[in-house]
Amino acid sequence: MNFDQSLDCKGLSCPMPIIKLSKAIKGMEAGQVLEMIGTDPGSKTDVPAWCEKTGNEFLSMEELDGETKFYIKKK
Repeated sequence: MNFDQSLDCKGLSCPMPIIKLSKAIKGMEAGQVLEMIGTDPGSKTDVPAWCEKTGNEFLSMEELDGETKFYIKKK
């Protein structure tokens, strides 16, 4: 997937991935896509829930070798 910015949250536990995600999205323009890479299993439910709560668009999630990549579009 094409993205405008990547955010490395590997090794971080809740709530840090969501805090970093929130800060990163604030610095982006509407329509841009953020790739967030994490290892916290809780992020699989936290990221989509955060997107729903904030109005940003959750595009997809990919899992590979213990890492999860999330793609979020800023609204």
